[in-house]
Amino acid sequence: MKSIIPSFEDAVSFHGHSCPGLAYGYQAAVCALNTLFSDRAEDEEIVAIVENDACGVDAIQVVTGCTIGKGNLIYKDLGKNAWSFILRDNSKAIRIVTKPDEGMAGDPEIATIRQKVFSGQATPDEDKKFHQMMEKQTLDILTKKPDELFTIQEINPDIPEKARIFESIACSGCGEMTAEHRIRIFNGKPVCLTCNQEYGRGW
Repeated sequence: MKSIIPSFEDAVSFHGHSCPGLAYGYQAAVCALNTLFSDRAEDEEIVAIVENDACGVDAIQVVTGCTIGKGNLIYKDLGKNAWSFILRDNSKAIRIVTKPDEGMAGDPEIATIRQKVFSGQATPDEDKKFHQMMEKQTLDILTKKPDELFTIQEINPDIPEKARIFESIACSGCGEMTAEHRIRIFNGKPVCLTCNQEYGRGW
């Protein structure tokens, strides 16, 4: 029997506010669990690879149980509204990408008023209108079917190894404990990445 999928309200509570970006991430995460026939990950049963660091990633953490702390959420700084989900036990995996005609970029009015709001130049009426538009779009996203929002395809990825626990070493510079795989040697002594002085010749 499958566990109950967290609600959008659960995602809002975690994220701090409701918005279209969170709704996209929520719909993508629910689609992933349903497509992979999987429960929320208690450990590392699912791996999520996210291609941006935007609002939707918070919904993915809440719904799928993939988190940075558990090592089963991998962030790639590609700036894309795209997420891959890998089921470890049978290697089944999918990539979910927002369709080009979806999102705020497709509405010039939203783009214009958003710029005013974010720059602090919006009037009170424009600010109110913008938030109403965001609420409407959020509700619209939550009522659509996955294939209306996304392109969904099966993929054959290299499955990332499970998270490893490394020994910690005291940096000879700042004295702070640092995971051994992030230690460098400088003048024969162990240093953290912050204290390390990279060698270069102006290339």
